[in-house]
Amino acid sequence: MSSPTRVLVLNSGSSSVKYQLLDMRDGSRLATGLVERIGERTSRLVHTHVGDGGTREQNGPIADHEAALKAVAEELSRDGLGLDSPELAAIGHRVVHGGMFFSEPTLVDDSVLTEIERLIPVAPLHNPANLTGIRTAGALRPDLPQVAVFDTAFHTTMPESAARYAIDPRIADRHRIRRYGFHGTSHAYVSRETARLLGKAPSEVNVIVLHLGNGASASAVEGGRCVDTSMGMTPLEGLVMGTRSGDLDPAVIFHLERVGGMSTDEIDTLLNKRSGLFGLCGDNDMREIRRRVDEGDEAARLAFDIYIHRLKKYIGAYYAVLGRVDAVAFTAGVGENSAPVREAAVAGLEGLGLAVDSELNAVRGDGARLISPADARVAVAVVPTDEEMEIATQTYALVEKGKQRASEDS
Repeated sequence: MSSPTRVLVLNSGSSSVKYQLLDMRDGSRLATGLVERIGERTSRLVHTHVGDGGTREQNGPIADHEAALKAVAEELSRDGLGLDSPELAAIGHRVVHGGMFFSEPTLVDDSVLTEIERLIPVAPLHNPANLTGIRTAGALRPDLPQVAVFDTAFHTTMPESAARYAIDPRIADRHRIRRYGFHGTSHAYVSRETARLLGKAPSEVNVIVLHLGNGASASAVEGGRCVDTSMGMTPLEGLVMGTRSGDLDPAVIFHLERVGGMSTDEIDTLLNKRSGLFGLCGDNDMREIRRRVDEGDEAARLAFDIYIHRLKKYIGAYYAVLGRVDAVAFTAGVGENSAPVREAAVAGLEGLGLAVDSELNAVRGDGARLISPADARVAVAVVPTDEEMEIATQTYALVEKGKQRASEDS
């Protein structure tokens, strides 16, 4: 019997579960789906069997993550792709925060679960949901390898000069305060795919990756290794985002508390949920903001300009960090689909070798592509991210490596 080659990828959020089933022989997707509004009366499960293109939808209460994953298992079984399939090699889980303890994909055991749980204070919205997904999947298939793939892992290669904040290191270490970075699976995948697009090995290429979605982050990747990234101890630091402020003078928080009379929770809500593009103009959808800009809306124009100004600052900063830049890669929802953002982000940076070809930039496409002029000193690329594929690839490689070691030891 051939070795199992399928990997189920689970991304468990606080009230949702995204999933994909992939066959690692050719990287094909067999099924995808989403369970949302878990714990509400209006829960919804949308499941797509990629093989025949059929989509099914369930509506009605789904009490918790255990019920959600059981519903997912039932949908997969209806397509002959159930969790009991002997072709399933492992389940890969996205875990947002791995701290400094986890720098690579890890087989889950009790000690791993304990450490993920210890990191809840620095990822209170994400790690609890990730843990629930792991435990529930483990209960459904206790014999199957469960692999945790961490958003922060790719950034653990940052030097201490980039990862440390300039505060008393004893206090920082006691409270685990440092820059961890996020979106790591996306930055890893996109930097590697950018090198492939250039026909080079990742070790030969320096890339600035711009992951621009509702959450947004930049990274400086030197020879396949992250040396700096914009998000910090939490995903709040860095670029202007859909609802997050990004970089902010820390004294603003003290001022809002002392002078504005706001509580810590109110300030937290302001900076994470009512700031960024939404806070500036009332919209966090870049398509709507661009429509308003084109109609002469001054609030939307200011929000767009602030967004671009911050983006340019990070491009310039990471150019300086890397010394030599071979490519700037745009990815995620805004990065892949907003030609005006890409054009504005590099406008005026011709002295750094950066430019976009307006015709190439305007073309929409599904694959990785260059949008810079043929003679550009630095390539500008659009590279669709595929975090699920990255998680599946890392999961499968770890499981196969374990089988090989077991075979060699026997």
